[in-house]
Amino acid sequence: MEFLEFLVDRADDMLELGLEHAAVVGAAVLISTVIGVALGIATYRSERARETVLAITGSFLTIPSFALFILLLGPLGLGWRPVLLALVMYGLMPVVRNTITGLREVDPAVIESAKGMGLNRRQQLLRIELPLAWPVIITGVRVTTLVLLGIAAIGAIVNGPGYGELIFTGLARVGTPVAVNLVLAGAVGVMVLAVLFDLVFYAVQRITTPRGIR
Repeated sequence: MEFLEFLVDRADDMLELGLEHAAVVGAAVLISTVIGVALGIATYRSERARETVLAITGSFLTIPSFALFILLLGPLGLGWRPVLLALVMYGLMPVVRNTITGLREVDPAVIESAKGMGLNRRQQLLRIELPLAWPVIITGVRVTTLVLLGIAAIGAIVNGPGYGELIFTGLARVGTPVAVNLVLAGAVGVMVLAVLFDLVFYAVQRITTPRGIR
């Protein structure tokens, strides 16, 4: 009951921080999706190229988030900029990997049929390969979103936006009665956003995936 009262009292803050958190994650997902799909399309036919891209984007995930935020603090300063760049870096790998996987899983017989119909390379990609690969690609985007929602909270270490502010404020007040409520409120906020984002992506997937390949 005490926690619920705390949420009611801080409802305005929860809403404001939630919008900030959603905005920075949404922007990062959009940018990483555009870059990731483009990299996947550019490299999926070449083994060396795709292995190089996967290795580079995968290496970003090995960098501890605390360390990356601090490293970006120098050139980008405090605020949302280092958080956005870090999230884009962390978000590339799942999108690139799923784009490559989805495109490579398209049945070669389907591609040959498209060629027989007179479709050029660009038309094959846009009309046949990408629509067939889309369910796999959107799954990668959903995974990226869920991962970034959690990492974004750590961005509060560089005064980034979102629920991390509550979490870090609570950690700084460990031992006080309000500390647990602050940390729990931040964690619950991130979880609620994760559910909402996942529902949005589920709806987008249903709407944008051709009925014949759902």
